[in-house]
Amino acid sequence: MKSHSGWGSLKNPVKFKIPTSENLVPIRLDIEIDGQRFRDAFTWNPNDPDSEVVVFAKRTVKDLKLPPAFVTQIAQSIQSQLTEFRSYEGQDMHTGERVVPIKLDLRVNHTVIKDHFFWDLNNFESDPEEFARTFCKDMGIEDPEVGPAIAIAIREQLYEIAIQSVASARESRANKKGRRGTEHLSASKIGMPALDLVKLFGIKSSVVRKKRDWDVYEPIVDLLSNEEVDALEAREERIAR
Repeated sequence: MKSHSGWGSLKNPVKFKIPTSENLVPIRLDIEIDGQRFRDAFTWNPNDPDSEVVVFAKRTVKDLKLPPAFVTQIAQSIQSQLTEFRSYEGQDMHTGERVVPIKLDLRVNHTVIKDHFFWDLNNFESDPEEFARTFCKDMGIEDPEVGPAIAIAIREQLYEIAIQSVASARESRANKKGRRGTEHLSASKIGMPALDLVKLFGIKSSVVRKKRDWDVYEPIVDLLSNEEVDALEAREERIAR
C-alpha cells in the first residue's frame, strides 16, 4: 500500500523537508589554521537557537585543545550551513513517488565501507541512524564512530535530493508561467532530478534493499592495517594541499 503522506506530485507539491523522521541538518567541517586541521561531521537541529552554535564551538575547541582561533571558524561554518538549509524551508518541492539510489564509499579510522542500496523518498518516518546501527550490527562493525558516519553520508545525499526537488518545483512553476495557456510542458525539464540521479549513480531506481537482496548488492567492509591507514592519510593530506 502506497503512502499518501510523502513527497508531492507535480500538482500537489509539499514544503521542503528531508525525507526522514527528524529534519536534521547534516553539518560537515573541514578547517585548517596555521597548519592544524580539524574535520568533523554531525547533525544539527535547525530549530535550536543560534546561540548554541558558539557554545558548541567553544566546547569543541576546549575539549580537543584546539587553538582559540578555531572557535570563530567553527561557529561561522556551522552558521553558514544552517543559513543555507533554512533558505529552503517553506519552499515547494516535489519528486512524485519513487525511491533513489544511495551510495556509501567511506573510510572511518581503520574501517572502509562500500555499499549501494535504495531509499524510499515517501517514507517520512525513515531513520538513517537506526539504519546505520543495524548495518553495523549485521556487519559486525565494532568501531563506534562508523555508525554516525554512515548516517551522515545518507543524510547528505537525501539533503541534496531534497534541494534538487525544490529546484524542480521552481522550474516547473516557471515553465507554467511561460506557457501562457498552452498545455505543452517539457517532460525532460520536470524529470531532471530523476535523470540527474540516474546519470550520477548509473542505475535506475529500484526498491529499498531487503535482507534477501544482499547477494545482489553485497556491502563491502574492509579493515585496514595501521600502515595502510598511514599511507591513505598521507595521500589525503597531499591532495588537501
